[in-house]
Amino acid sequence: MKWNGDELLCLNLLTEPKLGLGTILVTGATGYVGGRLVPELLERGYKVRVMARASSNEIEGRWPKAEIVVADALKPEQLKTALKGVHTAYYLIHSLLLGPKKFEVADIRAANNFREAAEECGVKRIIYLGALGDVQTTLSPHLRSRIQVAETLQSGKIPVTILRAAIIIGSGSASYEILKSLVMKSPVFLLPYWAKTKCQPISMRTLINVLVGVLEKEETSGNVYDVGGMEILTYEEMLKIMSKLLNKKKIFIHTFFKSFKIYSYIISLQTPVSAPVVKSLMQSCKNDVLCQSVNTLPSSMYRPITFKEALLRAMSREELDAVYSRWSDEYPRAHELALKLHELKKPPYYISSYSLLSLKKKESLFKSICKIGGDEGWFNSNWLWRLRGILDSILMGVGASRGRRSSNALRIYDVVGFFRVEDIIANKRLLLRAEMKLPGKAWLEFRINEEGVKNKLFVTAYFEPYNWTGKAYWYNFLPFHYFIFTNLLKQIDKRS
Repeated sequence: MKWNGDELLCLNLLTEPKLGLGTILVTGATGYVGGRLVPELLERGYKVRVMARASSNEIEGRWPKAEIVVADALKPEQLKTALKGVHTAYYLIHSLLLGPKKFEVADIRAANNFREAAEECGVKRIIYLGALGDVQTTLSPHLRSRIQVAETLQSGKIPVTILRAAIIIGSGSASYEILKSLVMKSPVFLLPYWAKTKCQPISMRTLINVLVGVLEKEETSGNVYDVGGMEILTYEEMLKIMSKLLNKKKIFIHTFFKSFKIYSYIISLQTPVSAPVVKSLMQSCKNDVLCQSVNTLPSSMYRPITFKEALLRAMSREELDAVYSRWSDEYPRAHELALKLHELKKPPYYISSYSLLSLKKKESLFKSICKIGGDEGWFNSNWLWRLRGILDSILMGVGASRGRRSSNALRIYDVVGFFRVEDIIANKRLLLRAEMKLPGKAWLEFRINEEGVKNKLFVTAYFEPYNWTGKAYWYNFLPFHYFIFTNLLKQIDKRS
């Protein structure tokens, strides 16, 4: 997606760019918030360095004006290169996607590594996006970890600007997609006691304005600011507002049942967001997350909007098919480091390929290929694809309901159901890597080859089993390949 003026979030930001600051580092740039922040900084003329765990042509093509550096906050030796010559660093790293049992330790370790490397490299400022939460109460592991990361960064010599926010409402955000999916799919809500917990959700537009604004106001350096929307709402009230906007009549029943584990599992089956992420987020629902800090931001950068307005803006971006980043960009964690098809030492153990000659232009064929897994599903045998996705969700996998960021366009690392784009060559090749629970590594490739005046369309399944269970899995599903893939090719040709 080309980032243009109509999609910029800081058009009405009244602070003045400070172009003499030098290099601005954005960590977590390939994630949901970072993916929105980088183009805003570039548009305002800043020299931006993007830190990613792996380099790719996609990242370079996405932000050609930014410098790309490969580094992992859990590997101290890599951070020094990333932080060399940096004036201000945005710390947008979190390890939530590791799951409830692992992320706290990883978060503190990463923050400590980053603080030490930043001090050694002479960084002047750090801007950290944390979470709201009353430290006088017993916080959830997620909120507690965010507070601890802030304290770790503050314990050094570099002044840290801390922005504490509650749930983020914007197109592609996990919280927004959970709320919307629940309202779309659940006729009845059995509400636990924590549905009455108070929250101050913030719109993505407001948050990005604040992130850029504090960079441009030196007096915010070293301060802590709580940022939220205009309203304080309960989670029940948020569901009711969403229901009204979507014109869905719902029944709300209050119950004494309160298990976060069971609720998160059920919600993960109904929404695009995976169970480990949902559980970590839902455990925070027991805590009020409200703005309490005495420090206030000027209206030049902080103009909060209502929850309803934030929802409408998110829905508008979806309708325009203009979702620039999505929560799934970050899940599974370190997906960009996964083994690629071309990195295998030898061809996959199993290969199954089908083809079709077409009179259609390759541009039309490829356009149809790039729509699979969207609103129209997989064009054929959708019930089989859905069944496989449901099975994966039951097994705590990614499931097929993750959908897509865009219904028409794809880029490397985009999610397509339980696949992720590994490679894409316009009008020639689309390679998808499977991320569902499997006893092996799997890929699905679409390729177009010119043959005279015709084009030959291929679909190829690759599978590298871990052991005998993988071999059994392959042979169990092999009989379905002919039916599924030949009909898929026919539908691609028909829709082109």
